[in-house]
Amino acid sequence: MATKTARKPTTQNYRCAECGWTTAKWVGRCGECQAWGTVEELGVVVARTTAATAVARPAQPIADVDATTAAYQPTGVPELDRVLGGGIVQGAVILLAGEPGVGKSTLLLDVAAKFARNEHGMKARKVLYVTGEESAAQVKLRADRIEAVADTLYLTAETDLGTVLGHVAEASPELLIVDSVQTLSSTLVDGSAGGVSQVREVAASLIAAAKKDNMATLLVGHVTKDGSIAGPRLLEHLVDVVCQFDGERHSRLRLLRATKNRYGQTDEVGCFDLTETGIEGLTDPSGLFITRVTPPVSGTCISVALEGRRPLLAEVQALVAESAGQPRRSANGLDSSRMTMMLAVLAARTPVRVENDDVYVATVGGARLTEPAMDLAMALAVMSAKSRVPLPQKLVAFGEVGLAGEVRAVPGINQRIHEAHRLGYTHALVPRSQNGPGTLPPNFMVKQIEHVFEAIELLRAAAAA
Repeated sequence: MATKTARKPTTQNYRCAECGWTTAKWVGRCGECQAWGTVEELGVVVARTTAATAVARPAQPIADVDATTAAYQPTGVPELDRVLGGGIVQGAVILLAGEPGVGKSTLLLDVAAKFARNEHGMKARKVLYVTGEESAAQVKLRADRIEAVADTLYLTAETDLGTVLGHVAEASPELLIVDSVQTLSSTLVDGSAGGVSQVREVAASLIAAAKKDNMATLLVGHVTKDGSIAGPRLLEHLVDVVCQFDGERHSRLRLLRATKNRYGQTDEVGCFDLTETGIEGLTDPSGLFITRVTPPVSGTCISVALEGRRPLLAEVQALVAESAGQPRRSANGLDSSRMTMMLAVLAARTPVRVENDDVYVATVGGARLTEPAMDLAMALAVMSAKSRVPLPQKLVAFGEVGLAGEVRAVPGINQRIHEAHRLGYTHALVPRSQNGPGTLPPNFMVKQIEHVFEAIELLRAAAAA
């Protein structure tokens, strides 16, 4: 009788630094999260118990804690302060991520100069700008071009973590800017700059220095091809604020969003205009998304989008042309799946027929409008393009359209109406809601609708009159 040989248990000697997945042998790509270069060998872990030590500073009642040391300090860039919740908190560590060429370095150099000048304060503040991607002379050329030179703004080009910490100890800045965290490396850790181990060590050391010296710190982070922040996921957990800087390559508009903020909300959006002479905050960016055409043209509808808590007027354009073969569908700046759904709803629930036509929808100025509130404006633009009848010039429309053709309520109806009135619009088509549109501006007409067919009938009647 053959005896069974006991199988030796498999030892999991390697672990992914991103998600914790373990494996018995090294692989270049994690089998769970599919990240490259994150699988590391595990050391021998010995269980130890840490003994209690003497307390240097006893705990105190929360009511006695001095919160003034964590008060907001304006940066001099109002759009950045808006996203951060009012300014930079001393000791806070902020991670700014974005694609190459979007303007991260330009923005932070402008922030460094304005924070150093402290134009609204009593005295200038010391700022240390560390660049690991460019030479000091290259950064100085950009600073001259965008007028970001200040007497208390110090610049150094370093890639060694120990040297950077030495500069911090010598200069004692109130604000430290590191461009970027993936270019620094420590001689005490194996691996090249930008690797998982190096990024973890660099971030932990800079965060420890920021907390110890009560120094605000801005870190630039690279992103991967899918738009996520490069390096270990631990990096986003360690920092206090994570901001994403986005923008289309062929558009001047740049949007700054906070995806994590321990000191404020994450539903604010900062708008910037990137030009040859620098970057400027846009307090009223709606003009970038609307064309001024006289006389009016069919196939255009003005809508009001919400970017965070900020209402932005945007123009949705549609073009319907007779197809020479297989009908084409194209969406630029809008969700293509919602456009396809909207055309199906129009065909099934209204007399608008575009099954045999080419349909193109787009936004103006490179705006990306993905919220469902753009459905009604998209439907009206397609209807106007099909009938060749322009919509009223002083009209805005917004609302989500369901598969049954019903127009559903969207957040911020009253806020959107007031923004449209501020910019000179006088009429609005909005979804019917239980609480109504709220307090209306003077001389502003609002029509609440429940079905997309009602909007089409109203506009046909207005055109006939």
